[in-house]
Amino acid sequence: MDHVPKLAVLLLLLGYVSFTISALRGNDDYEHCKHTVKKWASSSVDIEPKEDKHILQDLLFFLHIPRTGGRTYFHCFLKRLYASSFECPRSYDKLRFDPSKSNCRLLVSHDDYGIMSKLLRERTSVVTILRNPIDRVFSTYEFSIEVAARFLVHPNLTSATQMAGRLRSKTKGVSTLDIWPWKYLVPWMREDLFARRDVRVQRGPTYAKNVNSYNMGDIVMPLHEYINDPIARDIIHNGATFQIAGLTNNSNLPESHDVRNCVLKHQSLGEYVLEVAKKRLDNMLYVGLTEDHKESATMFANVVGAQVISQSIVASYSNDPAANDKSDGSLSSPDMKSDTSHYQNRTGQNTSKISTENVNATSGNMTVGKLMQVYESCISSLRKAQAQRRTSSLKRISPANFTKEARRQVPEMLLQEIKSLNSLDMKLYQYAQNIFSKQHKQMVEKLGGAGRQESMFNNPYRAASWNFLYLGMLMIILLLLVALFVNARRRTSKVKI
Repeated sequence: MDHVPKLAVLLLLLGYVSFTISALRGNDDYEHCKHTVKKWASSSVDIEPKEDKHILQDLLFFLHIPRTGGRTYFHCFLKRLYASSFECPRSYDKLRFDPSKSNCRLLVSHDDYGIMSKLLRERTSVVTILRNPIDRVFSTYEFSIEVAARFLVHPNLTSATQMAGRLRSKTKGVSTLDIWPWKYLVPWMREDLFARRDVRVQRGPTYAKNVNSYNMGDIVMPLHEYINDPIARDIIHNGATFQIAGLTNNSNLPESHDVRNCVLKHQSLGEYVLEVAKKRLDNMLYVGLTEDHKESATMFANVVGAQVISQSIVASYSNDPAANDKSDGSLSSPDMKSDTSHYQNRTGQNTSKISTENVNATSGNMTVGKLMQVYESCISSLRKAQAQRRTSSLKRISPANFTKEARRQVPEMLLQEIKSLNSLDMKLYQYAQNIFSKQHKQMVEKLGGAGRQESMFNNPYRAASWNFLYLGMLMIILLLLVALFVNARRRTSKVKI
């Protein structure tokens, strides 16, 4: 019995020593990570802000954060402004492009900021769009399920996977499964949907009719499971901050993965990443907001579109002196034909119809006003096509249906959890709102002053109206002068008599 107390004391001592060693190791790991992250942060930002950040450089890099509406900008703005020959090859495909290619002036990609290591920073302008992080998480969840549900036409997962592989090997375009982050999220959801369908087939459906679509576990992965899965934590949460900082799991910089792992282990280190992302936003040519859609589109047209148009006009005049005598102010050379066969949208469907509209839009005298008209027409048809695909896809997981009404039924506790998991993105979004507000104010002031003259010349009908007005005023002034002259002569004649 005397050995029992001694043994207990010995076990307590061993436990204390083990705990102490573990704590010391943990502290060492934190200090190592802190040093790694701080070193990366100090080398990742420019000491001095870019003075010419408002000037469009030779290459435009659209850093497309998923589910922010960037695809709309690509099709309805950028493909109207740039001939396809100016696009960096395979823009959306991971690093399969040559930035040194002649005439490579447009890069649109889900790649993170790390891709700037392959570009000349001083000759590159960066633009991006941010979205409310809670809405972006919802949209990411819905879209990954929507695309995965298209494979449910197959009898089993094996058949779906094999067919997808065969189609990808035959097509030259970039499919959804080639693009980050969908190349991870869609297969994950595809496997989950087939597993749940197999269970339903064996035991029959047990879901209630009034269950919210975001918590219909018999059919799709519930939202609360989705956001807490390691895959979501690795790819989705704080995704905008990591993408702008250059720290996604898709980054082409080896050192970025060490920094990323440290930040995921020690959340307090995320503040260093947030500061880097903020400074990069400060140096961007344009920062848009998904929620302020109309204002963002107008600002993009005036800040980015106007400069592309201006540069194209200057280039066409300098390359062809005879162009001064022509009325065709095309944005591209006459021999440049629109060829978008290398690009496919996220559903794998060819965008040739949209491309045809693009040729018509860029073949005449492009102005900011015309660009906005083309944009409005384009997004209308694009949204209809997206709605049709979404409806067709969600029918395969009926009665689950992701609507605004269903979102309103999501518990507040779950919304707060999403907010907490995306704390860095919440702060970055707030910072982006301030940048957007300042940029928008500057644009309004410009258009209200000197911009009025520019707007007039961008609209031929308005310009013609002003010309007639000026001519009319000039005629009135001349008539008044003639009348005064005649009246003066009559008075002089009377005096002589």
